[in-house]
Amino acid sequence: MKIAIIGVTGRAGSRIAAEALRRGHVVTGIARSVENADVPAGVTLLQGDATQPTQLTDLVKGQDAVVSAAKFEILLAAPLVQALKSAGVKRLIVVGGAASLEVAPGAILLNSPGFPEEYKKEATAGKLFLDELRTETSLDWTFLSPSAIFAPGERTGKFRLGHDQLLSDANGQSHISMEDYAIAVLDELEQPQHLRARFTIGY
Repeated sequence: MKIAIIGVTGRAGSRIAAEALRRGHVVTGIARSVENADVPAGVTLLQGDATQPTQLTDLVKGQDAVVSAAKFEILLAAPLVQALKSAGVKRLIVVGGAASLEVAPGAILLNSPGFPEEYKKEATAGKLFLDELRTETSLDWTFLSPSAIFAPGERTGKFRLGHDQLLSDANGQSHISMEDYAIAVLDELEQPQHLRARFTIGY
């Protein structure tokens, strides 16, 4: 499978690239700057501005799927969707956030007391991104929300999947490693189970 990853130089994007290469896929990375870019060996790196639909269209033509690991404050849903449609790419997976997950019926993490102020702008943008995607009926999109704590760690291959509710372990901690998250992304690309839907992952 030919997979393009937007934000391939980031922590999540680079790990998704590594997992894709591990499985024998052809990976193209899209980044604003390719000078001194730290990406897994085997990634074909292309320089471009993903926020410009015409430019992004040219960068993703011929790909089987696109993974967006860009920040929601930077790359909005509309230009991304527009570019993929123009390029004829049907499959999109978005590295989502945990803030839009439910912590109780009708209550999301973003609106919980004590939600860190420094994350609110990006988290709010992520919720709006998901809301926009949910109106999209022609692209085969998937939005994968991690758990509340999403950081580099171990590749264990042992995790749980959910839908719209925040997952927590037996100790009440909501967490997932970026390495295990990458496994779930590639599993979904290879054998789609959540087309035009959001799902989540946690321990």
